[in-house]
Amino acid sequence: MINTWWVTRPKRKLNSIPEVLGTFAEISLDQEWQGQRSTHLVLEQALEDANLKRKGERRDQTGGGARTYQAWVSSLGLIFIQQSTGQLKLTLAGEAIINGDPPVAILKNQILKYQFPSPFSLSRGVQVSLRFKIRPFRFLLRLLANPEIEHLSEEEIAKVVITNAEDETDDCYERIVAKIKTFRKDGDKSLDADFFQKYAPKTGEVNPDHPFSHLLDIANTIINWIEYTQLAQRDSEDRLLRIIPEKMEEVVSILSTTPPFIDRPGQHEYFQRKYGLDPKHQKDTRNLTASRTITSAMIEEQKVRNAFIVESLKAPITKITAELISRIVEKTGTPEKIVEEILLRVYPYGAIGSFMTQYFDMSIKGRDEATEFEKATVELFRNVFNFKTKHIGPIGLTPDVLLTSDTASYCAIIDNKAYSRYSIDNDHHNRMVSNYIKGFKNYCDSAYPLEFFTYIAGGFGTNIDAQIKKIYDQTGIPGSAITATAIIKMVEKHQQAPYSHDQIKELFSKNRLIVLSDL
Repeated sequence: MINTWWVTRPKRKLNSIPEVLGTFAEISLDQEWQGQRSTHLVLEQALEDANLKRKGERRDQTGGGARTYQAWVSSLGLIFIQQSTGQLKLTLAGEAIINGDPPVAILKNQILKYQFPSPFSLSRGVQVSLRFKIRPFRFLLRLLANPEIEHLSEEEIAKVVITNAEDETDDCYERIVAKIKTFRKDGDKSLDADFFQKYAPKTGEVNPDHPFSHLLDIANTIINWIEYTQLAQRDSEDRLLRIIPEKMEEVVSILSTTPPFIDRPGQHEYFQRKYGLDPKHQKDTRNLTASRTITSAMIEEQKVRNAFIVESLKAPITKITAELISRIVEKTGTPEKIVEEILLRVYPYGAIGSFMTQYFDMSIKGRDEATEFEKATVELFRNVFNFKTKHIGPIGLTPDVLLTSDTASYCAIIDNKAYSRYSIDNDHHNRMVSNYIKGFKNYCDSAYPLEFFTYIAGGFGTNIDAQIKKIYDQTGIPGSAITATAIIKMVEKHQQAPYSHDQIKELFSKNRLIVLSDL
């Protein structure tokens, strides 16, 4: 039995969930699951071929890797095994992801509902202690929203929270708050004398060189999951988990109501169908008992859907184009007419949400993904906001992205900073003033004037408004800073009521940080 919180982690991050789920739908949907080793092996091979699972020799040929991934997707309430047929089915949340709905909104909903006990936590290979009756991610948000706590380290989550937080009562919450404060003061000395006996790993043997490693692994995965919700993130400097400032109001709203726990965790199908409700549904009323004959057309459609999901993670898709159809024809071998019909029927408005998941992740990853973040911004402003865009960062002594608007007759520049708390230091200030703004004609041959500059980052330091204003005072060119979170909100609003290029110019010329209320 596991005497701590527990989340399965074939992958520590959730970014690949849409692709993994698509692969399940293509290979295993409406197929019997339990004991079907041949199906498990085919699925395992498909996951490896798509680079979703690390390739291995799989000498035992039991398909254990596929079952691990099935447990992962099931633990998030996206699939279930139908009791009457033994077949694998999608929950409404799983269906919504396959249909191209923004995965962050769906998985955020699932993560916040994630609870102990559940069919996953009670399963034979897991068996989380029955002392836990808690929704772990709601509990973490409650701690982070408390001014006395404000942030959490991986160590604090590993050594204090996942071991001691058993339920959602005020008594338990106050006890955890007190334990965190004590741990911050006294460190490991504050832990119980029998700590390793009580919270040993599943194997029962503590690693003498790294005795806390099993707990830190769980804590790290939990942090990755909560970061995926885009409600909280680790600071790129001190690595502490905090609520994203723009999301504090949303977090307070989430915590203002306490929904009931999902009942009957011992009944897999009943629980999963209740847990797997997407944000658009209050109840799962689907009749899934009627047997369906799997036709070649159904298999073909699922292949096309899966290929579309993969494409939607690479770039923002706002409409179905001939180029997109050609790429999917090449990937699936499905005739062009059939691909076009499926895409126009299933994804008539494209799917931007999947790409925005990646965009947020890039914005806080530091230099490792800086170039990808720049390229993603190019795609975003071209495909969503309809600017002419150029990735000019690699030229040197140039901003990352050049925007040109023929409709409003202006140019603008964007500098991407993949940090969770970016500040404009002297070097970056001088570069923006001398090279990017005053040297504008050195890299831009357009006759249109430069109308604004902006920085896009995961987050900004407290002095960002003064730093932006200082650049404006020296150059006369207005500017701004905007977080990836605000860009995502801007994209969502643009889908309902498109921004004109003049409106975008006005928005990005505020000489300060753009906040959600500006959008």
